[in-house]
Amino acid sequence: MKIEGGGGSGMSESAGNSTNFVLLSEGCVSYILSHTSPRDACTASSISRGFKCFANSDAVWERFLPSDYQDIISRSVSPVIYSSKKELYFRLCDSPVLIDDGNIRWGRNEEFQKLGQDHRPTRAKALSIAWQDTLIFWRWRSLPESRFSKVAELLAVCWLEIKGKFTTKMLSSETSYAAYLVYNIGAVSHGLDFPAKTWVRHIDGREEVEEVEEVEEEEDVGVSVVYLTPPKTGESVQHSVHRHRECVGRVPQRRADGWMEIELGKFYNEKMDGEVEMGFTETQELLWKSGLIIEGIDIRPIAKDGVRE
Repeated sequence: MKIEGGGGSGMSESAGNSTNFVLLSEGCVSYILSHTSPRDACTASSISRGFKCFANSDAVWERFLPSDYQDIISRSVSPVIYSSKKELYFRLCDSPVLIDDGNIRWGRNEEFQKLGQDHRPTRAKALSIAWQDTLIFWRWRSLPESRFSKVAELLAVCWLEIKGKFTTKMLSSETSYAAYLVYNIGAVSHGLDFPAKTWVRHIDGREEVEEVEEVEEEEDVGVSVVYLTPPKTGESVQHSVHRHRECVGRVPQRRADGWMEIELGKFYNEKMDGEVEMGFTETQELLWKSGLIIEGIDIRPIAKDGVRE
């Protein structure tokens, strides 16, 4: 098939040669475009009518979707309707789908189109929260600003422990990820300015742990110190840390959607059939705490120059 290339910059060797004609098979063009990126494919579609046909083809856009996208779509709470793989890709960018009875929000948004990888927010209901079913300690409520139907609100506990577990087959292989606890703090809160500990670890073949001290004993797992609230006005992180007799740790970031997030840790997904566990715990000071609102855990790919926020 004959593909006509326009005479724009980079398409001709001289101003007098405004049009190039290149003979390429449909399979060859599709193969080349499928090894670029969604952005490049969209740019290529503007070169000519021939390129537009190939750049918009299912053969190209299927390569930008995860290998298990059909399985994921089949687990959606509501039907996912699309007429082409390109439409499906941008459907997932604009409107992620809820899967597994609404426990996981799966999709790709504009932040990750450049990476061409996936984004996994998981709701609080799918997490393991100590005492979560005891009504005097936690309650489940709906918030209009949440992506999920229910969030967990802390009423009163002194033993705070949150864990999440994920199968890596839902993530891109040979990719680095970071996990974040997504939360807010209510108008009335108490005891949340403490240093807590977090970790992320592969649990393939390992026994489950009950205490963070067991995680700290594992040589290949790093335990981090974090804070749910930033230092008080006029107080430095160092001074806040000194009050708690701990080392400097991570502080939260305010997201564009109004929620806060704190990094739990990073991991590298080398294979597609493993399992990753992440945790957040404060079980040492045993101070009474209240006012914490948990939306869930986000897992996002890491760019070479850091995590894209």
